[in-house]
Amino acid sequence: MLSEIGKQISRRQCLAAACFGPFVIFPARSQARERTIRIAKWSHFVPQFDAWFEGMAQEWGRQHDTTVTVDNLPVEQIWGKAKAEAQSGHGHDIWIFPWPPAEFQQYSIDHTEIYEKLAFGYGSIPQIAYRSTLNPKTKQHFALADYWVPSPFQYFADFWAEANMPLGPIHYGSLRSGGQRIRAKLGIPCGLSFAPTLEGNVTSHTLFYAFRCQVFDADGNVAINRNAFTGEALKYVKALSTEAGTPEEFTWGPSGNVKAMLARKASCTINGISLARAAEQADPDIARQIQLQPPLLGPYGVTAFPYVTNCSLVWKFAKNPEGAKEFLVGLIDQSKAGYEKSLGCNFPIYPKTIPNLIVRLEKDSKAEPPDKYGHLKDALHWTPNLGSPGFATPAWMEVFNSSALPKLFADAVKGELSIEEAARAAESTVRRIAEKWKDI
Repeated sequence: MLSEIGKQISRRQCLAAACFGPFVIFPARSQARERTIRIAKWSHFVPQFDAWFEGMAQEWGRQHDTTVTVDNLPVEQIWGKAKAEAQSGHGHDIWIFPWPPAEFQQYSIDHTEIYEKLAFGYGSIPQIAYRSTLNPKTKQHFALADYWVPSPFQYFADFWAEANMPLGPIHYGSLRSGGQRIRAKLGIPCGLSFAPTLEGNVTSHTLFYAFRCQVFDADGNVAINRNAFTGEALKYVKALSTEAGTPEEFTWGPSGNVKAMLARKASCTINGISLARAAEQADPDIARQIQLQPPLLGPYGVTAFPYVTNCSLVWKFAKNPEGAKEFLVGLIDQSKAGYEKSLGCNFPIYPKTIPNLIVRLEKDSKAEPPDKYGHLKDALHWTPNLGSPGFATPAWMEVFNSSALPKLFADAVKGELSIEEAARAAESTVRRIAEKWKDI
């Protein structure tokens, strides 16, 4: 009797093993089929874009049998948290930066393969992406650039009409003289940011470059304070701040210049069009007065560094590098939707993804007048890459991310250092950074 029961149990166990064995006996095999991608990205200035991005990422995951999670971080936390993760060797698969992450290239995979796949559908790598993500020594791409945000000059037409410039200032000379009249008459200062923030760094480097100053030359050699241009730029910022600015422009927090403009406590600034879009949503009357134009004319011409160069980096220690690369290819395919969900802030790296971009800019349904954003149609022609006249190297990007120029301007304006002393201090700082990265 016991032997018969034993036979029955044995038979049942065999049947169970046959039907369910692969799942019960080998659970790790089932878990291995579950793919994941973890993404860390900076929080966009337009919240609708972040909501769209997360939904798009999850939908991509469903289509590719992958669980995708997205963690949004404030811009000011991106560099520090990325550094901590890189040094620990574990964390997310993809990091998305608002600038070229050249300082992290030793931790990244070579993204050239991704660019090569994209070339079949969208053509060769555009110049702004090429120079923002290539290590010219190794000929490898340390990241993938998928969109960028231009930095037009934005001003209140009614304020500048008081200075007899209803179409705004044209060059840095008229910014200084007109800004001085507006502050004297209305008590409203210029709102250019020179604070140690993303806005302050973009503005500082834009003005520095417009005055023919270079941090590094095209070959990567230290060029700051090599000629009189550095001193001239410092003298201009000191005069602009003293005559037409406000001390707050050196201490603003993130988006401080945007907040000042939306409160009509500044007459002008340099910023991405997220400022104008925020005004359209908050107060149509304010939005109607905010006008855009190309960058101010300086000794070097009309030029402004990008407000954002969106770059995605796949870590060498990513748990799912192949999935991450596949996701980034798909991200370019979503450029049109990303442009729309960012309210037109995100300009595509690959023009073919939005072939009617100029028409959209010249006929914007939210703008008043409708061609308000038409001034941006030539933006790529007046936007050099971060790192210009060379590439976005680790040394150049450390100068940028350490806010070396905003600190330089603050020291000169406050009188803590003379113009000559500030220029020499800046040169010393840049040389120290260059020495640190000389072998990379």
